[in-house]
Amino acid sequence: MQEADEVRDLPGWRVLVIGGASGMGKTGVGRALARRYGVPVVEVDDIVEALLAVTSPEHLPEVHFWRTHPEAAHQAPESVVERQIAIARALAPAVEAVVANHVSTDTPVILEGDYILPSPATPHGPVRAVFLHEDDEDQVAANYLHREPEAGPQRHRARVSVLYGRWLAAQARAAGVPVTHPRPWQDLPDRAAKAVEGAAHHLPSFPIPTTRPRSSSQQPCQDERGTLRGEWF
Repeated sequence: MQEADEVRDLPGWRVLVIGGASGMGKTGVGRALARRYGVPVVEVDDIVEALLAVTSPEHLPEVHFWRTHPEAAHQAPESVVERQIAIARALAPAVEAVVANHVSTDTPVILEGDYILPSPATPHGPVRAVFLHEDDEDQVAANYLHREPEAGPQRHRARVSVLYGRWLAAQARAAGVPVTHPRPWQDLPDRAAKAVEGAAHHLPSFPIPTTRPRSSSQQPCQDERGTLRGEWF
């Protein structure tokens, strides 16, 4: 039975991209799918750290921006999102080089991170992608609070994540890449896998509001017993 499961779960892709803004559940679903397919996970944060170690701010100013301008993280959310988009675009050649290497060497991998753009993905090719987006700022703030309780409420960060996530979701849809809602958490790995295979779960387009949505009763993700599960964020 185990051998049959392994054959069933062999990926038809060589690189699976899991994109989306921070706090959307990428880490948890990436780990779950890595276990399912028996492949490693590469985090874009590791690519960033490698570039920071071998380049200078003069060489790659966008990649070094948060270190050279730490105060910028507290600017208006729209300004922070513009900076995140610039960083994602600056990192794109490095990300695409990693993708190309895994395709050419026939070594499956899951690539996960905030700064991944949908451009390397092809619907039925060796590189596939799914983007996660949660549009409820209260939910994203609750995710952060559960993951990092010592930091307290992070409303500004949640706002940034939702706005950046909307931009990423729009880019994904334009590229024909599926966009999936993180909740319910329990079946997110199954839904993400189906989306990659072509059963995409598209979200509606979200206009960017001028005010923060009203508070909701949404809580951090819970399992069937109501136990908080922070590993998803």
